[in-house]
Amino acid sequence: MLTVDFERLDLRAGHRVLDLGCGGGRHAFEMMRRGAAVVALDRGFEELEDVRATSGAMHEAGELPDGEPGGPVQGDALRLPFPDGSFDRIVASEVLEHIPDDEAAMAELVRVLRPGGRIAVTVPTWLPEKVCWALSADYHETPGGHVRIYRRSDLESRLRDAGLDVEGTDHAHALHSPYWWVRCAVGVDNDDAFATKRYHDFLVWELTNRPRWTRFVESVLNPVLGKSLVVYNYKPVVDTEKVTRSDAAA
Repeated sequence: MLTVDFERLDLRAGHRVLDLGCGGGRHAFEMMRRGAAVVALDRGFEELEDVRATSGAMHEAGELPDGEPGGPVQGDALRLPFPDGSFDRIVASEVLEHIPDDEAAMAELVRVLRPGGRIAVTVPTWLPEKVCWALSADYHETPGGHVRIYRRSDLESRLRDAGLDVEGTDHAHALHSPYWWVRCAVGVDNDDAFATKRYHDFLVWELTNRPRWTRFVESVLNPVLGKSLVVYNYKPVVDTEKVTRSDAAA
């Protein structure tokens, strides 16, 4: 299940990409398939081991092209272990809502993105997230859980303050919002609840088959009920000669 539109991110073969908070690697694997050199970073060791094993198996099966190396890296979003301007593209999907000092994390993302590079940031959309918080305290009060709910305007403002130009927004996964409302209503850890299992089965079927009618319904509902908000951003190129002349004049 992909949240980021890689055409809008302008992802190209040969790009060096950071997947921040990669989790199980859903975006990383697709970017690898497209020929990018992907560094998949997460704090969780087990997730990274899974990413390493899956990407290795994909290479052996010939599902990934040969190219520049990337690989899993364990790290902290507030202290990224990379030099300035290391990446052509960055994906930070469903991670900023977990970080108390999200402004520091945004500053680090901007630092390691090269001038002229692009970054896609995704977070839970305000309305579906508000419903989840209202239905269940366990949904957001568990260690490592969500610490804030973003309004689109607020997230865009923070990204601009960090030094990015916002190029556009999108919403995704409207069919997943009711699933999380059901989970919150019956217990987020109650995977055996009838309603949770049946809705999960439906989502698996939908992701596997992608019938036209579900894609149409989701496209209609996404602007209001999309579970994820996606913001596409560009890091401006600074005219160093202009800056130098301004400094000299001062």
